[in-house]
Amino acid sequence: MTIDWGAFLLVFIAALIGAVVVVGFYALGLRLLASSGRVPVVAPVAFTDAITVLSAKQIARAEKAAAKAAAKSPLSDGQKRLALVGAYACFAVCGFAVVVGILLIVLG
Repeated sequence: MTIDWGAFLLVFIAALIGAVVVVGFYALGLRLLASSGRVPVVAPVAFTDAITVLSAKQIARAEKAAAKAAAKSPLSDGQKRLALVGAYACFAVCGFAVVVGILLIVLG
């Protein structure tokens, strides 16, 4: 039994590029979402002791800080709308990449 190192390297490079693309577009989407004034604040859920859960006061403080940052944004309404569309487009690219990867695994 021999290992095809060329194929191994090809799979490694493809996985690395795929991961960089998905993570990069997701990060860009989050950045554009925050620039558009819609900072994602997620309400906490009951987790194990390993994860810190925010209190209602901490959540209110985070939402207030997000609203304050959104109000201080130097972008016009049109620029904010464009940033929001760009964020959704980045998330769509991430979703598309994941679906194509799953299809390649299942059908390939």
